[in-house]
Amino acid sequence: MRTIRRLGEPSAPVDPAPPGDRVGSPGDDDRLSGANKLVLAMFFFVLVAAVAGSLVHLPYAVMSPGPIVNTLGTQGSGDGAKPLIEVDGLPSYPAKGQLDFTTVRVEGGPGFPVDAWDVVGAWIDPTKDVLPVDDVFDPTVTEKQVEQESAVQMASSQEEATAVALRAIGKQVPTHIVVSDIVASSKAKGVLEKGDRLVKVGGTTVADGQSIRTAIQKVSPGDPVTIEVERAGKPLTVSVTTIRTDSGQAAIGVLLAMKHEFPATVKINAGDVGGPSAGLMFSLGIYDTLTPGDLTGGAQVAGTGTIDDAGAVGPIGGIKQKLAGARSGGAGWFLAPASNCDEVVGHIPDGLEVFKIATFAEARAAVEAIALKQTGALPRC
Repeated sequence: MRTIRRLGEPSAPVDPAPPGDRVGSPGDDDRLSGANKLVLAMFFFVLVAAVAGSLVHLPYAVMSPGPIVNTLGTQGSGDGAKPLIEVDGLPSYPAKGQLDFTTVRVEGGPGFPVDAWDVVGAWIDPTKDVLPVDDVFDPTVTEKQVEQESAVQMASSQEEATAVALRAIGKQVPTHIVVSDIVASSKAKGVLEKGDRLVKVGGTTVADGQSIRTAIQKVSPGDPVTIEVERAGKPLTVSVTTIRTDSGQAAIGVLLAMKHEFPATVKINAGDVGGPSAGLMFSLGIYDTLTPGDLTGGAQVAGTGTIDDAGAVGPIGGIKQKLAGARSGGAGWFLAPASNCDEVVGHIPDGLEVFKIATFAEARAAVEAIALKQTGALPRC
């Protein structure tokens, strides 16, 4: 029987439930307690495993797709946004479409160790690779040294890309070989200086890095070699005692760089991206900026590859990740170095066409064909 509560009266009790149906009976307490214990045990097991996995650092590097960047676009946002490629001293033209350089995110190097969960997650993800960290980074270098080397490579790739693009529009770009650094074991310390332009080595006129190496190796390690340089615009002749390399050949123990005389100033605002692999796409972006019209015809083209002073396209690392990053970023076409083709096969995402490129001229022709929608004859990996 149920008692109805009247307004203003205290609550009337309802009929008590039968003993077997009462909440809090001993049987239910035991069952809930056991279930709770199991849930708690599983929770703590997962928690301990997660903490342990995050604390265990493994000697691996994880490579995953990084962002893509349009060389024809802008860097930054709001009032601070500026063109990624800025030109001073020559006419420049706005360009539609995209010429994207691709990147790879690498975790596990100096200062960025990976844990067990990072490695497990990478093993599961088909767009990622797990490699022994010593295969990716020199084990003797520091995080700062890695950053410095990456920045130097990026600066060099931008300079050579600028030279290639300017020559492609008919400009003269003289080049010189200069001393960029002197190694610790070199006898050239106090004799040569950073920035010295090498004119002749052992009587041989300097044309490129190989001409210097050939001239030096005509003498025996420990013998002197005469070097004519230009320092601060003035000629100077010095003698440097050679040292022995690990292969037993003579060397002067300096690092060389190529210095260009540009007819205009080209600035690339690439942010904190490092390394040499954006050289090809920089050269295409600069060329498109310096020429009227749209090289791409409005298409979104991604790619990768180093570029040297002669316009040759060189191999890069992480091609699988760059292909995946390009497609996820919306690109429909990709320019890949010919020397990376063996790594391209089997890793091309659906919807992405990949073309084999060995030179700047081939890359430009490929983009022009994409713009015209006439890609049938282009070589593929």
